[in-house]
Amino acid sequence: MADNDFIVYSPQVVQGQSEVEMYGFNTQDSRASLGGAQGYNFSVAHAFTDWWKPELYIAQFNRDPGGPLYASGYEFENTFQLTPVGEYWADLGLLASYAYNKQPGAVNGTEFGPLLEKWSGHINQRLNLIWGKQIGGGASNNLAFRAAYSASYKFDIEQGSIAPGLEFYYRPNDNAYQVGPVVYGETRTGGGNEIEYSLGMVSGINPAAPANTWLFRIEYEFFAAR
Repeated sequence: MADNDFIVYSPQVVQGQSEVEMYGFNTQDSRASLGGAQGYNFSVAHAFTDWWKPELYIAQFNRDPGGPLYASGYEFENTFQLTPVGEYWADLGLLASYAYNKQPGAVNGTEFGPLLEKWSGHINQRLNLIWGKQIGGGASNNLAFRAAYSASYKFDIEQGSIAPGLEFYYRPNDNAYQVGPVVYGETRTGGGNEIEYSLGMVSGINPAAPANTWLFRIEYEFFAAR
């Protein structure tokens, strides 16, 4: 089963901000063992402080190549902002999560690792370095590692922004290394609220990776009271 983790996290936390998010992927490949895989995540989050944002994935769905779509489980994820925005060479944060898998025989797991973000004028870069550990009966003793990187150039437009860029995924657990273009967008809706979205396609750069993987994400960020 492909890991459903096509996202590059920001370490920044905005106190009092709530989020409703959906993101997912769909693979395309002429090989039956790689084409047609899908994954979808639905989550809600709220930043209780200026350094901690918990997020609950209330629904996660996956489809293995040639199989049906199924509910895979739940996840409790935490973003910790460790440095003030813009004070150092890069902003630093930490991701820590626990995933509960519903499928028979599937083990649960934890993930943790640093999140980095750097703004240079209109250029934004993010780097995530994530380690995972299975827990529970039948769990492996090994640590699994993955990494994600994004770079984009932001153009300000009326009531928002648009930012073309690229994303790179290093996913040895799937023996997949992928890179490709992505477009990020942001639309302000008033009161400090906004809609963020992205659409992209990453291509495999090693033979075992899917030829193409379409990625999408949409998120509504809002404040209950301002």
